[in-house]
Amino acid sequence: MSNPQSGSQPSFERTRAFSRMLLAMVVFLVARAIATRSAHGLAGGAWEPMLEQAMLAFLLLLGFSFLGYAQDRQANPVAEQGLVQREGWGGEAALGAALGWAMALVCLMGIVLAGGLVVRLNFTPGAFGWLLVDGCFFAISTLAVTVAFQGYPLQTASRAFGDSAAAMLLAILYGLVQINTMGASRASTAFCFAFGLLLGIAYLRTRALWLPWGLHFGWIAAQALLFGLPVNGVTAYSPVVQCDAYAREFFSGGAYGLQGSWFAVLLALAAIPVLLRMTGDLNFRHNAPKLVPGGIPVDLDAAARRQHEAATREQEPAAPSLVQILPAGPAAGTTPGLTGSGTAANGDAGESANQG
Repeated sequence: MSNPQSGSQPSFERTRAFSRMLLAMVVFLVARAIATRSAHGLAGGAWEPMLEQAMLAFLLLLGFSFLGYAQDRQANPVAEQGLVQREGWGGEAALGAALGWAMALVCLMGIVLAGGLVVRLNFTPGAFGWLLVDGCFFAISTLAVTVAFQGYPLQTASRAFGDSAAAMLLAILYGLVQINTMGASRASTAFCFAFGLLLGIAYLRTRALWLPWGLHFGWIAAQALLFGLPVNGVTAYSPVVQCDAYAREFFSGGAYGLQGSWFAVLLALAAIPVLLRMTGDLNFRHNAPKLVPGGIPVDLDAAARRQHEAATREQEPAAPSLVQILPAGPAAGTTPGLTGSGTAANGDAGESANQG
């Protein structure tokens, strides 16, 4: 007899996963509100943005860890979110940073070919100190965004809708969150969707946050710190290099920066097959189904070892068998006690024949 609940069980699990995704979104909104108000009250001036992003990253990790522990019974919820300390995690982050830097470089080349750049340099000692501070700011802020959209929310959405639909959904949410940024346009919203999809694929290919975190950091830090271009309309991130782009907004994004250019949108979509090619080995390592052994366990090495020992072992001579001598008995076909009478009968028969 079949279980009446077997058909509804997958639907129930998807509903639970969807509810947890909604809870994760609530955690994100609450954490962002608390971080913004707390940073404004505790710090001011140049240190306020860094404190805000640090508090946001901490609150997101704390809130998502609580959901993972309480709802999903995760033993190590921080690692389950994707921040797992495994072999090669630094190489994954470096691979993502290299791809992000390459994307920013291609956009810069497009600006140069379509118009030009005016570069201003500042090599004072204080400028390099603030450059390091801005680098830490981008590392923390990109970590917060990665945890918020490629961590626990993407995992729960993947269980509810599947990997592809989850990546699309979180990319749409990422674009909607960025739409309230001052100076945002259709191009910037489209870029956030395309770039969010790229980051989601990076997580799904590796099942960790190191590659999408490195990709996001490489993209932002390259254009802001190395090239001195505006990021979301802000131009004060690089005190060492400042660049003014003189090209159409299709390539430069205008005052908003590369994230507001349609060329960057096309580039983010074109980077998806590149990412798939780069992560082929990582995808096989972390997404290949694990083979579970079944049946009777057999130790082939031990069996081969026993066979080899049996073939090479010196054979001991067999022990001589004992011989038992039994007393002689009557010949086969005769009856004991009748041997003599039979002989006499044969003799009488001979005499009768002679007389006749």
